[in-house]
Amino acid sequence: MIRSRTIASALFAAAALLGAGVAPASAQSSAAALSCYGGARTLTYHYQAAAKEYGTYTTSSRCNDINMRLITDEPGVYLDACVVFVDHTTKCNNDDAYTTHGTEWGTVATDVKDGTHFVLRVHAYDIDAQNVTFQIAY
Repeated sequence: MIRSRTIASALFAAAALLGAGVAPASAQSSAAALSCYGGARTLTYHYQAAAKEYGTYTTSSRCNDINMRLITDEPGVYLDACVVFVDHTTKCNNDDAYTTHGTEWGTVATDVKDGTHFVLRVHAYDIDAQNVTFQIAY
């Protein structure tokens, strides 16, 4: 009798969790990433000698970071990027350093507060980056 009550209690608890819509932790983190990247903005970089700025943008609660990826089928094409927090400085984040980005999502700035104004500063990694479509999620 005790065993059947324990099983019944376990089944009831499982049903309650399913009814409440509780998702596994991996599904929750995947959903957060999807909503962040789902709001990505698509832009195009055209090769030039000096860095090009995109924005001003304002961060939201959708993403904790400012992320970037290239959309290209050409192997070996990369862009260098940094973020300038325009309300505070004219220099790039990370001690005025750029990070190199390819087709995988990469972080340009981490742990950025909601409502922060920024521009994305981009330049070509090398001359292969002529006309490159990319996305940012923030």
